[in-house]
Amino acid sequence: QVQLQESGPGLVKPSQTLSLTCTVSGGSITTNYYYWSWIRQPPGKGLEWMGAIALSGSTYYSPSLKSRTSISRDTSKNQFTLQLTSVTPEDTAVYYCARHYLLRYVDSWGQGTQVTVSS
Repeated sequence: QVQLQESGPGLVKPSQTLSLTCTVSGGSITTNYYYWSWIRQPPGKGLEWMGAIALSGSTYYSPSLKSRTSISRDTSKNQFTLQLTSVTPEDTAVYYCARHYLLRYVDSWGQGTQVTVSS
């Protein structure tokens, strides 16, 4: 059974870059049919898909976040990472990494990590 675990700083200052890593165990991030996504949930709001990286290494981003988001991977470590630039307090959220079957539905979630943007 695949497991995902987010890691990274819980506090980021405005205008800085938020960086999170997702470590995957029990399955490979190069498995066919799966995309590896970042999803966030701001306080009191719904889930927001941010972007994903595919088996091929191709990346896909939410149009609203595309200019500030970068997703990459390290296949040797079975990890993928999120970078969000120029953060503001509106980027405060619980950030989840997830395994996304063909970008249709999520079948595995990380536990989530709280990131607060504050000076």
